[in-house]
Amino acid sequence: MKILLVDDETELSDPLSKILLQEGYEVDIANDGAVGMKLALQHQYDLLILDWMLPAKSGLEICREVRSQFLATPVLFLTAKDTVDDRVAGLDAGADDYLMKPFELRELLARVRALLRRSTLEGFSSDLSSDRLKVADLELDIVNQVAYRQGKAINLSEKEIELLKYFMQHPDRLLTHTEIYSYLWQTEEEPSSNVLAALVRLLRRKIEIKGQAQLIHTVYGKGYRFGVS
Repeated sequence: MKILLVDDETELSDPLSKILLQEGYEVDIANDGAVGMKLALQHQYDLLILDWMLPAKSGLEICREVRSQFLATPVLFLTAKDTVDDRVAGLDAGADDYLMKPFELRELLARVRALLRRSTLEGFSSDLSSDRLKVADLELDIVNQVAYRQGKAINLSEKEIELLKYFMQHPDRLLTHTEIYSYLWQTEEEPSSNVLAALVRLLRRKIEIKGQAQLIHTVYGKGYRFGVS
């Protein structure tokens, strides 16, 4: 997931970008509104984090311009403005969420996860919501909660089904640990880091066949890629 952070306070943007990178996100930084607007319009981001008050262009102007270009990228405002009129102006401009300065880091990360999760779920195409998915010789019957490899049925747990579905909906794409956690544990408290590794290990044992193409590939330190290549 790629995030654009636009804030002129380097004492905030620098450490915040480092933390977001540690969480597995890609981060671009702009320290004035003009550069921020240019980046937001020229590149594809999964989330914009905008300070309200910026040199050259305000966060509000960036948000309005992004929406005028029919871009649905989620926008999170970081602002010291707390009046009802300010919040209404931001929402009318197309903002998705607010966080008042000063803020707790864990709250910001929770809001980032929530906005990215929402945009990911809303962004699925009709093909991705198909009742049956296929990658190579592996098929997943979502309705009946059964996988098949080379025609042989494989019984999976509910979480294994959800993980396999997510993999198969995004073949050959690097899915970061953060993205997978956000998808699998949307309304639950995020488990410890070794839970995902254990779940992937169990899924591998069930769907992979000795001598046949490996499907789940570990990208060390980042996440997983699903596919035959």
